[in-house]
Amino acid sequence: MDFKEYQKNTKKTAIYPNNMEGGFYYPALGLAGEVGELLNKIKKIARDKKTPDLEDIKGEIGDVLWYLSQLSNEFGIDLEQVATENIKKLESRQKRGVLSGNGDNR
Repeated sequence: MDFKEYQKNTKKTAIYPNNMEGGFYYPALGLAGEVGELLNKIKKIARDKKTPDLEDIKGEIGDVLWYLSQLSNEFGIDLEQVATENIKKLESRQKRGVLSGNGDNR
């Protein structure tokens, strides 16, 4: 499945209140919550020095991806285009030797 198909399919399961000005609030807040859940699991792996449950981690990453996809949908942004442009940006930074460092415009 590519990003275009995934993004289209997430719309089918997007049932959330749209009663706030701008429908992006709910998926934005959901994304933050899911990232928090993922990081909490990672924290516990580090704290307890245990082997990660990869299915559990994969599930949390999937939840993050769903909310990211819906946030993109709310703004009318093509997630596949975002991914493509991001790789191009990173490849350019790699060629110029500026993968490390600070600032968006390096």
